Amino acid sequence: MIELTKLDETKILVNEDYIQTVEETPDTVLTFENGKKLIVKESRMDIKNLVIGFRRAVIGS
Repeated sequence: MIELTKLDETKILVNEDYIQTVEETPDTVLTFENGKKLIVKESRMDIKNLVIGFRRAVIGS
């Protein structure tokens, strides 16, 4: 899971396996496989790097 920040500064953990798309419109909007959407403060590239880092940590352990 990756930690992201909602617009109200709440920190949340998101299961990256369920993210379908990440768009900057200009807010960063995550769309999940179930169709739900979430707006977060992190950029699209930040989320990409968090997912890559998480998966590297899982594979490396």
